[in-house]
This record gives sequence, C-alpha cells and structure tokens, in this order.
Amino acid sequence: MFIKPTRRETLSLLASVAPAALGMSFTVAGSTAAEAQETKPNILFMLVDNLGYGELGVYGGGATRGAATPRIDKLASEGLRLTNMNMEAQCTPSRSAILTGRYAIRSGTHSVPFGGVADGLTQWEVTMAESLSAAGYATALYGKWHLGSNNGRLPNDQGFDEWYGIPRTTDEALWPGSPGYSPGIMPPEQLMEGRKGENSREVKVYDLEQRRLIDAEITRRSIAFMERQTQARKPFFAYATLTQPHLPTLPNPAFAGKTGNGDWADMLAEMDHNVGQMLDAVDRLGIRDNTIVIFASDNGPEFVRAWDGWAGPWKGQYFTAWEGGIRVPFMVRWPGKMPAGRISDEIVHAVDLFPTLAKLAGAEVPKDRPIDGVDQSDFFSGKTEKSARDGILVFCADRLQAVKWKNFKVHFYQQDTMVSPPVKLAIPFLFNLYTNPREDTDKQITDSWVIGPVLKMVGEFEASTKKHPLIAMGTPDPYTPPH
Repeated sequence: MFIKPTRRETLSLLASVAPAALGMSFTVAGSTAAEAQETKPNILFMLVDNLGYGELGVYGGGATRGAATPRIDKLASEGLRLTNMNMEAQCTPSRSAILTGRYAIRSGTHSVPFGGVADGLTQWEVTMAESLSAAGYATALYGKWHLGSNNGRLPNDQGFDEWYGIPRTTDEALWPGSPGYSPGIMPPEQLMEGRKGENSREVKVYDLEQRRLIDAEITRRSIAFMERQTQARKPFFAYATLTQPHLPTLPNPAFAGKTGNGDWADMLAEMDHNVGQMLDAVDRLGIRDNTIVIFASDNGPEFVRAWDGWAGPWKGQYFTAWEGGIRVPFMVRWPGKMPAGRISDEIVHAVDLFPTLAKLAGAEVPKDRPIDGVDQSDFFSGKTEKSARDGILVFCADRLQAVKWKNFKVHFYQQDTMVSPPVKLAIPFLFNLYTNPREDTDKQITDSWVIGPVLKMVGEFEASTKKHPLIAMGTPDPYTPPH
C-alpha cells in the first residue's frame, strides 16, 4: 500500500530535489544565495481584489470608467496579455487555486468562510510559497490573505517568510462604524503581521480609515522587501495582494477627489499609481530583466452597490459561473524571455500558475496529490501559441456549475447573480462563446456533441476524487489524507 508522505516530509523532499533538478548545489540559507539570485528569476505577483474584466484601459475601461490606467496598460504591452484568463468565482477559492495548483473544492476552500469552523487551507496543503522557499526564494505576502484566520493557518505558516495585511476580507472594515456593533460580540478584523516560525501579531483594527490606507502600505512594504532581497542577492517571491476595488471602494486620502469622477474612479487612479510604484522599484533596482511580473484580478467584479464594477463584454459578476464572474484581466512580463506585445484568447486557469512559476523558478510541485494546474511556461514564453489546456471546470461553492471547453460552455445550473438561488437545469445550457459571448439563454446552440468532451473532463475529475477524496470545508489540523 502506498503511504503518502507527511507535510514535513514533502517539504523536505522539495528542498532537496529542487536544487538538484537544476544541477545546482546550494542550500536554502547557504553562502551561494548570490548564485541563486543570478540564475533564478524574481517574481512580483500583484493580485487585485474584485477587479472586473472591463475596468482597465487596455480591456476597454480606464478613461471610460473615469480614470485612465497608463501604468497597467503599459505593463500589458510589455509581455503577454490574456483575454481568457479564468479564476474561481470567489475570493477564497481563487487564492487557494493560485497557491496550491488545485481546484479549491479539493482543499476545503470552495467558499468564502463565515466563521464558526476552522477556515482556510489545512497545513497538509503545499503552497507555491513553500515550494519556492524550498528552492531558495525569499517569500513575502503583503495584503489580503483569506485562507485562514488563526495562527497555524496564516501566511507565515504556509511558506511565507513574512507577511502584513488582513487575514480575511475588506467588508469587515465596515463593522466598527455600524449601528449597534460591539467588539465584545464580534471582534473586529485586525491588521496583522508575522514571520515564519513565529506567531503572527495584531497591529491595529482594520476600520474605514485603515481601509483607505492599506494599499499604499502594501505597496511600500512590497518595495522594501524587493530592495532588501536584491541587496542580499537572493531571489524573491513578492506577493502583493492589493485590496482594491473590494467594497467599500474608498480611495486613499491622497487620491480622494483626484479624478473628479467619484470614489470608484479615484480608486482606479490609486491602483494604477501603486502598480506603477512597484514597477518603478523593479527598474530602479536593476532587476527588470530577471523579474517575472504578473498582474491579475482574483475574480469578477463587485455586485453590491454603490461599489459594483464592470465585466466589460461579459455577463455576470463574482459568485457566479457566467463569464463575467470568472474571466479576469491578466498580464505577465519577463523581458527577453516572454515576447512583448502578445495578446491571446487561449484558455488559462488560476491553477496553472503554481506549476508554471515552479517550472520557471526551478521549484517542485507535489506529486502525492492531484494537481489540476498545467505548466504554461512554453505558452507564456512564446514557444507555442497554444495553451496547455483546452478546458476548465467552473465551481461555484461546492457545485460543479459549468464547464468550458474550447469556445463552448455548458451550464448545469442557472444562477443569475450572487444572491440568486442556483437552480439545477433539467437540460444544460449550451453556448458558443464566439457567437454568444454574453451567454444569452435565448441563443443556445444545438451542437450537443460538445457534451462528449465536457463529460470526459467531468469524469476524469470525479475519478480522481475517488482516489483522493475531497477535503471538507472546516476540516481542522492536523489533517491526514486517507490511505
């Protein structure tokens, strides 16, 4: 009988295998960190929160949304920009998928947690940060986590050397000013910080004042981290998980009123500025050519007014399986390694980012569990114009709500908005996204042969869950997979 290694054994294996895979002989904290800096690319990953597909200038927004986005638009022109990048439908699942390379339903993170249970990733999961750390990287997260609220499940417990930010979500900043609210009944969310090997500590209450200030602080700390690691000649993974434009969408005081077009436009100008500050730091440090830069949103736009966003040509918003809920802005730049000016509508999913970045960084992906992501390094680098996948599964909470295969999409449930009840369809909706990009239900197609490849994808996933059962949401640590 095959016995899966423990989490500690897996991490130990990653630490020993990753350098060997590159024919290198350095230790994670050894004297050859300079060699690692010279041979391994840095990674700056800027993830924003609930930014719809149509918000940025390069995706049809920008000035049409009240504020130009010149810095982000320029970044998009300097590498690969995707028009068919897919995330999961909610914040927590997307962040889980990015870091684990696994559909969030596998790891008990398929929904935004609402308290009362052990929330976030079990310690058994291996994250991108743990893999990169084992391969010699300095790792840091600044911003929103949303994958665990308590010590044992915070970023410094999941592979990050250091972190600063919020454990959950920004709408909790509304609590302290709400009528009838009492911290004795429900403690407010705290800004926190921590380092690997230590318990994280609370810094201050995350209220509306701090909501306005947090992204500037995320930017400042991300830049300082890149400066320290460049000086130390150590490759880094800087994960800047900005909180805008998640509700309440309130700009930094320095940007309030700047556009004359309201808070939302002021926020967009602030976001563009913060991204520009981090990009300028990369240039100033002389590491542009050896730094992979990614900008992405974690899911579709806000639904709650007056902070609702825009999904551009697509229907829907987050928490739904409509294209507007899952299709997001995405761009990646690596000068000299990834051709500039490429735009592609090939299908990519959040789960692909861990295997892809691991390949580019000489790190390892766990082999003792299903990894849904595929290595897209050849596609990103222009060696092929085709994605390494031709379809994705679309989960909403614990439901397989839809499947995309090439330019076709099958919906098994109808759910119009995040507050609409999902209704199981007796006959699935079948759309051609080329001829019906808004998924209008009165424009369904009759190409029922598409069900064949779709059900094959579903069958393969279901077969994997029999061998590797899904982890239930709320599963406490220590978790040990059944043998």
